[in-house]
Amino acid sequence: MLLAHPLGSVIQGSLSSGLEVRLHPDISVEDMRVGKFLVVQGNQVRFFCLLTDVSLGTASPRIFANPPLPNDTFLQDVLAGSGTYGTIELSPMLMLAMRSDEAIAALLNESNGNNGNGRGKKTSQKNGLASFTANTSTELELLPVKTIPSHFSQVYDASESDFRAVFGWEDDPTRKNFEIGKPLDMDVPVCIDLDRFVERSNGVFGKSGTGKSFLTRLLLSGVIRKQAAVNLIFDMHSEYGWEAQCEGKGMSTVKGLRQLFPGQVEIYTLDPESTKRRGIRDAQELYLSYEQIEVEDLGLIQRELNLSEASIENAIILRNEFGNAWIRQLLTMSNEEIQLFCEERRGNKSSIMALQRKLLRLDELKYIRNSCPFNYVNQIIETLAAGKHVVIEFGSQSDMLSYMLATNVITRRIHQHYVRKADQFLQSKKLADKPRQLVITIEEAHRFLDPVSVRSTIFGTIAREMRKYFVTLLVVDQRPSGIDNEVMSQIGTRITALLNDDKDIEAIFTGVSGGQSLRSVLSKLDSKQQALVLGHAVPMPVVVKTRPYDATFYQEVGDVDVAAMPTEELLDAAAAAKADLGF
Repeated sequence: MLLAHPLGSVIQGSLSSGLEVRLHPDISVEDMRVGKFLVVQGNQVRFFCLLTDVSLGTASPRIFANPPLPNDTFLQDVLAGSGTYGTIELSPMLMLAMRSDEAIAALLNESNGNNGNGRGKKTSQKNGLASFTANTSTELELLPVKTIPSHFSQVYDASESDFRAVFGWEDDPTRKNFEIGKPLDMDVPVCIDLDRFVERSNGVFGKSGTGKSFLTRLLLSGVIRKQAAVNLIFDMHSEYGWEAQCEGKGMSTVKGLRQLFPGQVEIYTLDPESTKRRGIRDAQELYLSYEQIEVEDLGLIQRELNLSEASIENAIILRNEFGNAWIRQLLTMSNEEIQLFCEERRGNKSSIMALQRKLLRLDELKYIRNSCPFNYVNQIIETLAAGKHVVIEFGSQSDMLSYMLATNVITRRIHQHYVRKADQFLQSKKLADKPRQLVITIEEAHRFLDPVSVRSTIFGTIAREMRKYFVTLLVVDQRPSGIDNEVMSQIGTRITALLNDDKDIEAIFTGVSGGQSLRSVLSKLDSKQQALVLGHAVPMPVVVKTRPYDATFYQEVGDVDVAAMPTEELLDAAAAAKADLGF
């Protein structure tokens, strides 16, 4: 099929700064929106482009000096397209090149019953107009942009076939594609490749109230449905496990991962009383002992406990003397015992006493025990090894001291386990020894990955190691500028809702070539149900209207039987989804 009616012509541009296109007289500049996708038909290839700016131009300065009156529609029509015109700025993202005639002929023979006639495709290629079915992208090669189209190349609206060629489709049997949303002006799915998504650490960013948790639930649901990896989710605000409350009026809720995938998701709780009050069934209790807290863990919460460097140094002395039981031993020591210890081990009495006093705050945490006869972290590891996904709820224990301590202690031991398993796999080369790919989801990520803490936290190590040990991160944060630049450069896929702060917008494009052209796109997103997706899991940056999280989604993705749900519950789910999306 031929391309649609042309919108404009390329008049100038460069590979670094993008293309300038003059719109044809019959095309209204008001139909051109930032974030729209267009294709430029070159002589040999098609360029898939993102619209980054819209402007108005005039052929003569005299029109500025003497513009037509508002009611002089005749003169306005005379000037339109010649004296006055619209221009748009395009940033080429991909080149869509036809494969060789031999490859195309083979594909045609396969799809058309081996009729041996490839003349139609060859003629189409010569005309520079790609014709391909909506269900395959194999006839086009996606190439990085290394050149630009010639003067006066025509610009067209991107078609559904273009999007399928670039982003694939969800039912593709060869890849684990997952629909994350649709383009702003088209009804065609935009998919991310979940195999590539879980290969590297990823981020969901956006200011408060833009739907970061909604986006994260979408992604986690896709990973579970497509079995791309196992998930460990540190659920700081109890939004991912059983159900989540929506913003807006009323008490509407949406289903959590446990309800969508009842046989595949396990919930552990650090606050059993809170979990029971919210009516969550079959949640398993989780406790940590003082013996599981290492000096490195205290370094992460140094600010929360107001610990000095001297206190940390004396903690190392205590650890070397008493081993893993050093905290329990310290909390039971009298002043005389501390004095004697300092004399024998050259410790600082005032620093150790200050450390003792401040560590007493840990007794206030409901999940901390002097000792635990059962190793709950090992149970979580066994659950993950069995292919089940784990959500750890914090309930009332969601202050930053509690959250940062628990996540670091648990993740440190899980990472140690994965390092051993990865080393064993590299030695044996047996597929049975290969660890399951693990994705760890953390919120308030800048508290773990800021330039000060990133060297002392296990999350900084995981982010830098990428997929070396089959463990990656999914970080959820509203302040990406607070994350260390080195870590941000390692974030493979970034899904970003609206951000207003210039520093946060700049941080999103750390390590991204051509990021300057996307800044205006990101700053003009709507505050709800829109996101910019760029990075490793998509062929090119794309602005999407995110997929609705409603009863239809439950039926398409989850294991729940929507047909068996009561009518009232279906209505509540629909209302909840609308509230979550800002409708």
